[in-house]
Amino acid sequence: MGLKSPYWKETHYKFAKAIREFIDKELLTTLTQLDDKGVEPSLELYQKMGQFGLIAVRVGVPGALKWVPNGLPGGIKAEEFDFIHEQIAHEAMARILLPGALDGVSAGYLIGFAPLYHFGKKEIVEKYAPAVIRGDKRICLAITEAFAGSDVANVQTIATKSECGKYYIVNGTKKWITNGTFCDYFVTAVRTGKKEDGAKGISLLLIERGEGVATSKIPTSYSPAAGTAYITFDNVKVPVENLLGKENDGFKCIMMNFNHERLAINIGQIACTRRVIEEAFKWAVQRQAFGRPLIAQPVVRSMLATMIQANESVGAWNDFLVYQMCKMNYEEQSKYLAGPIALCKAQTTQVSYQVGGYATQILGGRGLTRTGMGQYVERFQRAIKYSAILGGSEEVMRDLGMKQALKNCPRGAAEKL
Repeated sequence: MGLKSPYWKETHYKFAKAIREFIDKELLTTLTQLDDKGVEPSLELYQKMGQFGLIAVRVGVPGALKWVPNGLPGGIKAEEFDFIHEQIAHEAMARILLPGALDGVSAGYLIGFAPLYHFGKKEIVEKYAPAVIRGDKRICLAITEAFAGSDVANVQTIATKSECGKYYIVNGTKKWITNGTFCDYFVTAVRTGKKEDGAKGISLLLIERGEGVATSKIPTSYSPAAGTAYITFDNVKVPVENLLGKENDGFKCIMMNFNHERLAINIGQIACTRRVIEEAFKWAVQRQAFGRPLIAQPVVRSMLATMIQANESVGAWNDFLVYQMCKMNYEEQSKYLAGPIALCKAQTTQVSYQVGGYATQILGGRGLTRTGMGQYVERFQRAIKYSAILGGSEEVMRDLGMKQALKNCPRGAAEKL
């Protein structure tokens, strides 16, 4: 709307302008075709994003900015960059409302790069990370299995040391791994301890695509452009140097990455929902029914008002959380923001259900059609459950929010009530 923000500085406006221009000129047409045809993104497309800096600014790792070859979008300096800049990039991408293609060019590095950077040995980071940021190699996070989703501690993929001690031998499967069909690197949760050890027996390995690694497509309700995969590891040899963090301490590495993942989901979903409201509003003004525009009907105005109230409220909450991310270090974010981000995620998806339902009612048959004015609403409705499940289900998010609140509650507070 062109209004001022208490959080934005001049660099944010310059950055936003550059990001939006790049998306409109270089990505929009290609991503639309990929989403419609269900075609996976090319390596060249990744390289184009990497050269521009679009990968580096979205991974939640300021240290990755040094690998952008041509400087940051908008000419901003690395020392000026913060999480608000990252939020702007997520919003600009999400607003195009091409869920499958967008995940195809985003999901893997958004959640797979940070564990490599934060927990990999220096030589491993230097070996693998720059190529990912440039778009020359592609990475994804491989945690989920057929029997382990939100309950990460139930991972059953096994990694055992070779007799020579130089390798882990990995056997097992992963399921619903976004970008898995075309990625080069898999940040993979494996069991190095006993099954009864639960979370304390989990490790995190960086596995390269190669002998023993097989991937196949999983059909989903949105576009195959996302590259959703079933992965089989059959006696895969992984150098022990590719261990991320400490052996049997991988659960901590996985959990520390969730704040960024969930915040990115929130940002994207709020931006998508805002676009859907915009489409519904435009249609309500244009559409004539019973001799009057739809917007003349009180019930339609009430639906639009409810949609705007809900989304702008959760949007303001999310803006506040992003601002806190700018002011806290990694450990403080984990302690103070894990609960609020989780609760915000649950609320964001609840709002999206309501907005999607109302928008479909306002557009009528067009809201169910994959072409024309209703295509954005139809895509939104088709992918609406992804945000409610990925990164942790709503039920898990609510429980986590309250557990974090209890964990940080001062001792003796209950007795004082």
